[in-house]
Amino acid sequence: MFRHSWRVGALAGIDLKLHFTFPLVLALGALQWGSAHGGAGALFGALLMLALFGCVALHELGHALAARRFGIPTREIVLFPLGGVALLARSARRPAEEFWIALAGPAVNVAIAALLALVLGLAPAALPGEASGLLRAAPGGPSLPSFLH
Repeated sequence: MFRHSWRVGALAGIDLKLHFTFPLVLALGALQWGSAHGGAGALFGALLMLALFGCVALHELGHALAARRFGIPTREIVLFPLGGVALLARSARRPAEEFWIALAGPAVNVAIAALLALVLGLAPAALPGEASGLLRAAPGGPSLPSFLH
């Protein structure tokens, strides 16, 4: 299923790969933001997509590390335009293991969200003016929470 992927590094000793279609994500981000904000917006959009998929990679790493705790190795983590997947060598043997492995990914997302809320909530003025404006609303998209304003 993920044969057409490139290895770009490793996280906690687990290969991290990008599916060959992944550059479409960067292009979409660049087009979305660049259409309203020019070259700086295109760069911001591509970087935003990289940050988003950094969070996806960490989410999958959460699953992989929980599986490792139960003696289940992870073959690789693959990122593709619709998200990511941690390819485990085998399934969990007990429902409790499956539960903790499944919970670990979203737990990472909660930790990331809490950290971002703390950082952005305490220091919204630290954002450069143009970046602050770009963060307020995506072209055609909803505004971010009011604590960014």
